[in-house]
Amino acid sequence: MESPSLRIVTVAFNPGSELAALAASLGAATKLPYEFVIVDNGTENGTVDDVAAAYRGRVVRPGSNLGYGGAANLGAEGFAGQWLLVVNPDVVLSPGCIDALLDEARAWPRGGAFGPLIRTPEGEVYPSARHFPRLISGAGHAAFSGVWPSNPFTAAYRANESLERTHPVDWLSGAFLLMRMSAFEEVDGFDTSYFMFFEDTQLGEDLKAAGWQSIYVPGVEVMHEQGASWKERPANMIRAHHRSAAHYIDGVYHAPYQAPLRWALHAGLRAREILQVRGARRGQPSR
Repeated sequence: MESPSLRIVTVAFNPGSELAALAASLGAATKLPYEFVIVDNGTENGTVDDVAAAYRGRVVRPGSNLGYGGAANLGAEGFAGQWLLVVNPDVVLSPGCIDALLDEARAWPRGGAFGPLIRTPEGEVYPSARHFPRLISGAGHAAFSGVWPSNPFTAAYRANESLERTHPVDWLSGAFLLMRMSAFEEVDGFDTSYFMFFEDTQLGEDLKAAGWQSIYVPGVEVMHEQGASWKERPANMIRAHHRSAAHYIDGVYHAPYQAPLRWALHAGLRAREILQVRGARRGQPSR
């Protein structure tokens, strides 16, 4: 029997009903035979086992929480097919969306990663295709996005999000990434020095450095719930996000002469983290 050309990997951490919703949406998303792999980073296994049994999934348990990128890499391990889809467990795929992305991929032979337009359950467009964060646009976005959403820094950072056509972007959201396995293997998958957050940004950097493109396909849509983890543990998620942001900055501005810049950016991130954690404790949403 020929091996499937598509493997779908999701990373679960004590999931709820959203995992079953994802699994239920897979069959209508593609006509290709596929493997479905759930990497279980959590400790509450019942839901994962039930979903795997109901939807012919295979469970991989690393024995500890590897973080998002490390677990996704484990889920991809040993796959000899052409296409790898890494998708969050709180995403629901639209009918035919995988096949539509594969159709677009024919026009982009150096496309290493493909991402659809992502909507929230309320119908809003989730910012999933962006420029790489750099000094001016990244710092301005971090400083003003929460209080001045239409600021020019955020607009520059998110300028890749044109909905008019399929086009290359710097990086795509890790919530849904359809990747050529050859590209994923060439860059050694996700950078496991990121536990969670910014691993998708770094993947975009690594793909670009290796000569691959990240392709945004806004004509294809999926829905993203944006996770129970943020809702249940917002302070922890905020801290993890800012730690990864600092790590990413260290990689971009790594030269010895850039040390003062790194220190200043770290201080700014720390101040932003404190403010956002305080806001979360007061019940205010953070972005």
